[in-house]
Amino acid sequence: MTWVLLAFVSSLCLGFYDISKKIALRDNSVVDVLTASIVISSAILAFPLLLSRLAPEIAADSFYYVPQLDLRGHLLTIVKSGIVLSSWICAYLALKHLPISVVSPWQATRPMWTLIGALLIFGERLNGWQWVGFILAIGSIFAFSIGQHRRNKLSKNKQDKRYYIALALAILIGAASGLYDKYMMRQFHHNAVQVYYTFYQAIMMLIVWTIDRYAKGRKTIDLRPSTIVPIVLISVFLVISDNVYMLALQDPDSMIAVVSTIRRGGTVIGFAYGLIFLKEPDPWKKLLAMCGILAGLVCLAIGT
Repeated sequence: MTWVLLAFVSSLCLGFYDISKKIALRDNSVVDVLTASIVISSAILAFPLLLSRLAPEIAADSFYYVPQLDLRGHLLTIVKSGIVLSSWICAYLALKHLPISVVSPWQATRPMWTLIGALLIFGERLNGWQWVGFILAIGSIFAFSIGQHRRNKLSKNKQDKRYYIALALAILIGAASGLYDKYMMRQFHHNAVQVYYTFYQAIMMLIVWTIDRYAKGRKTIDLRPSTIVPIVLISVFLVISDNVYMLALQDPDSMIAVVSTIRRGGTVIGFAYGLIFLKEPDPWKKLLAMCGILAGLVCLAIGT
């Protein structure tokens, strides 16, 4: 089905998005990177919005047409912006201070919580292949996460614990965001939601950035020149990933439990990056987890 292919495209982009974040956060603050990337995303999405408003007769039949939202739509989109931004701030804090091969697997457990919500709220039901795929993917991630937690247990200090708490909050809020997305896509066009929620996020993040700058006595975004390209890539990969993800959810046959699981499968790219370029420890355990995740995604695709 088309929505399954779109979920895989979103997963691929999300994997490179995570790597770009890790690189950008090495020598920059979370607030600066998040603010800059959201502003760049807003600038990218401003083009289809302007085209849709200034030349609607040209844009109306295009893939990038951005319809109008009514007042209720804008209010619901503002709520979505707040949910996503809260999850991002927690996730960025965790990613800056924890290994990517720890953050990526933990974040990939999000579909487990999304599945629970999908079963209870939307009445979704998985078939045999989908259950096998879900259990394989999430089981592989969960088993690895437990092992990694035990390995780091003796070395974690109080500061580390704060970042693990931030990571847990990012996962739970992110799961709620996925369910909210399914609710939104049943009512509104995916382009309109993506464009406006990104703009609202930019406004919220600029307020956070202003408060942060005032508290630290600085007036500019202090970004290392070497991280400009990764920050731009954050925006590019996120815009593409979100667009195809929302388009997938707009299909009436789509299942948020399946889409969410496939989308988080992009964690294998984070695994590969951590093992090959960062030389992170436990390569065979992580390779085994990668194989389990990939096998689960294959089963999900077959079942769907």
